[in-house]
Amino acid sequence: MTQLARYEAARAALEQVKSVDEAKSIRDKAVALEAYARQANDGALLEWVIEIRMRAERKAGQLLKAMEVSGERATGGRPKHLRGERVLPRLADLGVSHIQSHRWQRLARLDAEAFEQRVGAAKREIARSAECTRAERQAEKKERRAAREAALGQKLCALPDKKYGVIYADPEWRFEPWSRASGMDRSPDNHYPTSCLDVIAARDVASIAAKDCVLALWVMGGMLPHGLVVMAAWGFDFKSEYVWRKDRIGMGYWSRRKHELLLIGTRGDIPCPAPGEQWDSCFDAPVGEHSEKPECVCEMLEAYFPNLPKIELNRRGPPRPGWDAWGNEAAPSKAA
Repeated sequence: MTQLARYEAARAALEQVKSVDEAKSIRDKAVALEAYARQANDGALLEWVIEIRMRAERKAGQLLKAMEVSGERATGGRPKHLRGERVLPRLADLGVSHIQSHRWQRLARLDAEAFEQRVGAAKREIARSAECTRAERQAEKKERRAAREAALGQKLCALPDKKYGVIYADPEWRFEPWSRASGMDRSPDNHYPTSCLDVIAARDVASIAAKDCVLALWVMGGMLPHGLVVMAAWGFDFKSEYVWRKDRIGMGYWSRRKHELLLIGTRGDIPCPAPGEQWDSCFDAPVGEHSEKPECVCEMLEAYFPNLPKIELNRRGPPRPGWDAWGNEAAPSKAA
């Protein structure tokens, strides 16, 4: 039974309540569920059980007042005899304390609109409290994640042979046109040397990857299977992807491409981004020179992993500050 179904069943049961015992039974069950919801940090469940508890208490207050007015229960703390035939129940006999009776009858005296406002205020307070608790939990997760990332960075930097915790790669994919005689005019081969899938997959990237490492791998949309093959060959498990949405359209057979994919893979125990710090899966950036990738991706990786050693494969020009670089067009660096 879903929470909504339980809520509706509880509301329906309250409509049929005829005695204080019945109202109190529903109220006590709601109190037990309330304790569970607080322990489980289940804000949605907590909201509706508090509402049911308040409605059950109001119903009990209405019934207690009705019993008093009709002379069906004793008041003043002493049992009363009804014409010598039976003893009228006291609050204690009904399992209700004086404090509960006072509070429940006070709810009963509210008109319908005022009571609904009271219920709404209680639920809003629960929502605010849950939001604060959620924010505290996220802050704790961020702190733990930052500590893990910093400790991992220190461990990697201490290795005798440098290993990298972040590998950012833009392989020189060879795109095969339908006809090499007529389809090479827009080929990447016109701009830089390219390599076939087997050559890229055989590259010994695993030898520079730390035991705990993240790989960010660029791949054209039509070559997604190639990217997954290379990622596995390099020793990484696919985790997620980002989509670079370009500011101008390109060519294609089935569709004219306006995006590229950045695949994310990991090996070992690498911390994922802290809650609330993740980038959107799609981002916009202008197109630069042929095959040039947005620098904002490096900024993203730096923000995610500020302490891990980083290398960019197939980098154009000098390494980014704090990074090493490797590739046909990369300027010399310590890692080359």
